[in-house]
Amino acid sequence: MMLEMRTAALKQSGRSDQLPQKNSDGSVISSLPAEFAAVCVVAFVASVAATFYFCRSMCCEMEMPGGWTMSMMWTRMPGQTWFASATSFLLMWLAMMVAMMLPSALPAFLSTRRGPASLSVIAAGYFAVWLAAGAGLYLIGVLVADAAMRWDSFSRVVPMLSGAALVGAGIFQFTRWKMTGLLHCRCSSCAEREASFLLGWKQGAACCLCCIGPMLILIVLGMMNPLMIIGVAIIIAAEKILPRPDVVARLVGISAIIAGVVETGIHAL
Repeated sequence: MMLEMRTAALKQSGRSDQLPQKNSDGSVISSLPAEFAAVCVVAFVASVAATFYFCRSMCCEMEMPGGWTMSMMWTRMPGQTWFASATSFLLMWLAMMVAMMLPSALPAFLSTRRGPASLSVIAAGYFAVWLAAGAGLYLIGVLVADAAMRWDSFSRVVPMLSGAALVGAGIFQFTRWKMTGLLHCRCSSCAEREASFLLGWKQGAACCLCCIGPMLILIVLGMMNPLMIIGVAIIIAAEKILPRPDVVARLVGISAIIAGVVETGIHAL
């Protein structure tokens, strides 16, 4: 109602150039503040460059019993402390998440219709969630790597576990949790007085939930492979932006299940 009254007043005053733009469904199109746009461009370019750097510097792998290779990012380099190893991983992870998630997260940020400073705080809260997820992932990766290096029997079943993880990622794409998280991730609806960092945190949590499937696919098939990173980023963007996210999610789910069955079958022979 307030929007219609403001529109009518602007028309009467002849200031039609200040009328809010609308989508075909009547919703207001949020503009991108110049200051926030500059921050996003710099952050995106820097994160892409950093991601490619880490892909080259952390690409070393070790042959393991069972016919698979393990990334050395889950282990310490000679003379390196665990703190330094974890810090290096988290820097790589944060750069990768900014490069992969920022373009598709922008529409949700802008739907809050807040100022540049608040939008930056929202983005900080959003990526803080992904950083926390990266810390958990690093811990799991270190434990799995340590077990694989200690026990050959465990190392030999890792390929089977990878196939099972792909099947699990595919099945998750069909769950109610997936669609609930995706719907929240596509549009940020919030109370006007909600703190910006908290809003970004909630948005990041929803995106983490809806991206479990694609991210698990990335981890299993090669987290340091630039082509895999680009491919998964495109999948996530398609799920968040295209008109039929359920169709995209199911196609990805079917593909992951097939890949997981093939992976398991190959190593079971």
